Amino acid sequence: MISENLFYYRPSADNNMGEVIRADVCVYGGSSAGVAAALQVKRMGLSVVIAEFGQHLGGLSSGGLGQTDIGNKAAIGGIARQFYRELGRRYEGDRRIDGDGAIWQFEPSAAERLFNDWTAEAGIPVYYGQQLAEVGKQGETIVYVTMENGNRVEARMFIDATYEGDLMAMAGVSYHVGREANSVYKETLNGIHFGHPNHNFKTWIDPYQIEGKPDSGLVFGVTEEPPGVQGAGDSAVQAYNFRICLTDVPGNRLPVPMPAGYDPEHYVLLERYIRSGIWDALDLLSLMPNGKTDLNNYGAFSTDMIGMNHRWPEAGYAEREEIFQAHVNYTLGLLYFLGNDERLSAEVRRQASRWGLPLDEYPQTGHWSHQLYVREGRRMIADLVMTEHHCRFLQVVDDPVGLAAYTMDSHNCRRIVADGRCINEGNVEVAPSAPYPISYRSIVPRAEECGNLAVPVCLSSSHIAFGSIRMEPVFMILGQSAGTAAAMALEHGCALQELDYSKLRERLLQDGQVLDWKEIRHVPGVVNP
Repeated sequence: MISENLFYYRPSADNNMGEVIRADVCVYGGSSAGVAAALQVKRMGLSVVIAEFGQHLGGLSSGGLGQTDIGNKAAIGGIARQFYRELGRRYEGDRRIDGDGAIWQFEPSAAERLFNDWTAEAGIPVYYGQQLAEVGKQGETIVYVTMENGNRVEARMFIDATYEGDLMAMAGVSYHVGREANSVYKETLNGIHFGHPNHNFKTWIDPYQIEGKPDSGLVFGVTEEPPGVQGAGDSAVQAYNFRICLTDVPGNRLPVPMPAGYDPEHYVLLERYIRSGIWDALDLLSLMPNGKTDLNNYGAFSTDMIGMNHRWPEAGYAEREEIFQAHVNYTLGLLYFLGNDERLSAEVRRQASRWGLPLDEYPQTGHWSHQLYVREGRRMIADLVMTEHHCRFLQVVDDPVGLAAYTMDSHNCRRIVADGRCINEGNVEVAPSAPYPISYRSIVPRAEECGNLAVPVCLSSSHIAFGSIRMEPVFMILGQSAGTAAAMALEHGCALQELDYSKLRERLLQDGQVLDWKEIRHVPGVVNP
């Protein structure tokens, strides 16, 4: 059975024993961006504290996403590049290490050890189990944050490094959840999106409980909502999943257990799909060192729990816990179903049963990741919003704090019925022309809303542009830049929005950040907003 310690949220037992924690900078969220931000602040000679909601550092980078989504390695500098180089040193001799000494495929435990080592060596206090309860402001300035356990953190600068944007939202900063209509920013890939063939059903799959009988009701995971119009906005959020670390090494392999909430009827669509001749649910299984994997979603029916996460960004902690557990049960149940259900062929069951949970990963949580892949939460609305135009070099910002290079990538958002068959909706995969710059103005709120908060993860971006930006190396890059800006604003006694960008740029380059791409000047018709 999976450990009772595998949870997103447990209410604090006692909120009367809190302490007052003071630092120059408070980083809320121990994601990879949060660690990079804190390290940078510390390197610049200021005090910093990390307040992490859960019990682990590193977010997805230590939560199973070992097959790094890169786009272009040359666009990655600073602390992010140091992270992958240091992992390379720890895997000395591994064939995956590149010519720069970096490794881009790694085990969750290796990443978490590195994040822990870095913060310990830098003397950065990390407080775990810190669930935000209140943000205290004076005008447009955050003065303190209070946690459910009674802890109070007082700081002069704050950085929201969460995947959800909880601090940003509680501080009264403007944001958006869901997909904007194409008309909002004059984009072409935003909103409801049909027509992309990847990760959709390649055969006709009946969505009804009794095949051919619409009045029998829909099977699990299919919604009755109307398809909608191409390009229209809605509140849907691209699907979440777990990036799954498995192993086929006999001495380190625990057979996938049947979860407590297992219901084989949740996988009827998958059984029908396999019966139709398609068996690809485990195809995106990338090999990591020491016989382990990073299994991601692939195909029409896989590890994405499509449509079951839409409330997560705005949900309270208790509701998020319910959504988290539903994803655990769904994903474990999927693996158990593939390995054990006798409706499937012996060959399918044999291939699935080859893999089990690694005994040397996630020991505190029953060898299953503690980190749900929150691909998209809230997104800030600031003075500049990163859009499809920036990804395509139709516009280029003049205040870069990092580069993004990955495909404009949205996973499916809905599983619906069209003309009596099941289809997925929302998948987009369109590559940018080359690595493109991300604006400083996109990681700081509007001045009238908050002057001492940086938001390197839930930055100001449209849904489709965020699909390109939302990669762990980029989050580390933006985290470092946010930490730099926070330290420099304190040094100059100004709000983040008043910081002289030329001075910020000089320091970012000094610390190894990559801010420009040589191909930009060759793109005709570029507009500099």
